[in-house]
Amino acid sequence: MLRKTDFFIDGRWVAPVTPKELEVINPADEQPFAVISLGSSADVDKAVAAARQAFENWSRTGREERLAYLEKLLEVYKKRMPEMSKAISSEMGAPMKLATEAQASVGAYHIKNFIRELKEFEFEHQLSEIAPNDRIVHEPIGVCGLITPWNWPMNQVTLKVVPAIAVGCTVVLKPSEIAPMSSMLFAEIMEEAGFPAGVFNLVNGDGPSVGEAMSRHPGIDMMSFTGSTRAGVAVTRASAETVKRVTLELGGKSPNIVFADSDVPAAVRRGVAHCFENTGQSCNAPTRMLVERSIYDQAVEVAREAADETKVGNPVEDGGHIGPVVSAAQFDKIQGLIEAGIKEGARLVAGGTGRPEGFNRGYFVRPTIFADVSNDMRIAQEEVFGPVLAMIPFDTEDQAIEIANDTPYGLSGYVQTGSQERAHRVARRLRSGMVQINGASRGPGSPFGGYKQSGLGREGGKWGLEDFLEVKSVSGWNTGA
Repeated sequence: MLRKTDFFIDGRWVAPVTPKELEVINPADEQPFAVISLGSSADVDKAVAAARQAFENWSRTGREERLAYLEKLLEVYKKRMPEMSKAISSEMGAPMKLATEAQASVGAYHIKNFIRELKEFEFEHQLSEIAPNDRIVHEPIGVCGLITPWNWPMNQVTLKVVPAIAVGCTVVLKPSEIAPMSSMLFAEIMEEAGFPAGVFNLVNGDGPSVGEAMSRHPGIDMMSFTGSTRAGVAVTRASAETVKRVTLELGGKSPNIVFADSDVPAAVRRGVAHCFENTGQSCNAPTRMLVERSIYDQAVEVAREAADETKVGNPVEDGGHIGPVVSAAQFDKIQGLIEAGIKEGARLVAGGTGRPEGFNRGYFVRPTIFADVSNDMRIAQEEVFGPVLAMIPFDTEDQAIEIANDTPYGLSGYVQTGSQERAHRVARRLRSGMVQINGASRGPGSPFGGYKQSGLGREGGKWGLEDFLEVKSVSGWNTGA
C-alpha cells in the first residue's frame, strides 16, 4: 500500500503537526490502496507562512523567469503522465483510456495554454489616449488558497495552480481527500521542476478542518474553490471575515436543447455520451435533454439504445467503457435520486437502481435514462453527478428556453439545431456561462464558469490569469521618462 503521509511545505516534504491518517479507497473494488494524512489548522499556518515569505521574491520575478519555470513544469509533467494516469484511475475510478487521453492529458493542455497566455498578457498599459499619464498595472493578489475536487483532479489543479504562479502569486493547495494521489504526484512534479521553496505548498485534509482554516486565514489573500454549491457557500462565508477575494466553480444542471431540425440521432447520441462521460461526474454534463415534441419519441428510443450500448467495466481494462463513481457516499446519493425519479412518476427507460449485471462490488452505477420528466422533479433540479439523464419534452422555442433557465444553476447550455439563426438566438437567451452549439468543442483558452449558483469568476485563458491579479491605477505616470 502506498504511504504518502507528508505534506509539501516550503520546498520540503514534512510530517503533519498532529498525525491523523486516512485510507484512500479504490472505488472499483472498495479496497484501500494508499494512506495519506489529514492536516489541521497548524499545518495550514506553516504552509501560509512559507507562501507569504516566498511571495516577496516570487512576485518580483520577471515574466521570462516565470515562463522558464512553467516550461520546465510542462516538460516534467509530460514525462510523468503515465504515472498520473494510473494515479487518477486508482483514486477516482476513471478507466485507463479516459485517464490517459483526457484526465491526465488535460493537465498538460492547460499548462501549455497558460504559457501561451502569459507570453501575451499585458501587465501594464496606458489607460487611454485621452489619459496618457494614467497607467493601469496588474499585480499578483498575494497568497492564494486553492481547493480542488475529485472528479477532474488535474483539470482543476492546473486551472488554479498554474495561472496563480504564472502571474506571481504563491499558493497553498488542498486537493480532495477522496482523490488526493494525483495531487501528491503533482507536488512531486513541481518539486522536480525546481520552483523556489514556498511558491507551491500542499496540505491534505477535509473541508471542515483544512478548508475552513484556509478560508478564514488572514494570511491568505484569495480563495479559489471548485466543488459543490453547499461547500462553496461555506468557503464564501468563512472568507468574508477577512474580506478576501473568492472565486467559485460550482455545480450545474445543464440543459441540452434538441430541436426537430437537427440531426436527431447524432444529437441525441452525442448528448447521452457527454452526459455519461466520466461516469456522469462532470459539473458541465448535459443532464437535462429538452426535446421538441414532434421528435420526442424518436429521441427517447435513440437515448435508450445509447444507454443500453454503454458498457460499464473495470477501470484497469482498456476500452471506451465507463467506470465506477468515486465513493460509497456518491453511490448512495445517486441510488437515492434514481429512486426519487421513479417515485415522482418519471418513466424509467433504461437502467435503474442497483449495480449493473456482473458487478457485486465496487461503486458501479447502471447507465440510466428517465423520460417524461417535469422540470420540478428532483432529478431535473438536483445535480445527480452520475450517469443519469432526464428527458423533457417541449413545444416551442420560448418554452424550451424557459425550461432551460428554470434552475438555480447556470454553468453550461447545449443547443442542437440545423438553423444557425436559431442557434445564435437561443445561445444569447440561455442564462449560462457557456453554450455549445451542435457539439462544437470549446477552443483553447476559452473561459470556464457559470451564472447564478454555478459560481463566481472564470477559469482558463486570460480570464484565468486575471482572476489572480489586482488592478492598480496610477496617475502622473510620465510616459516619456
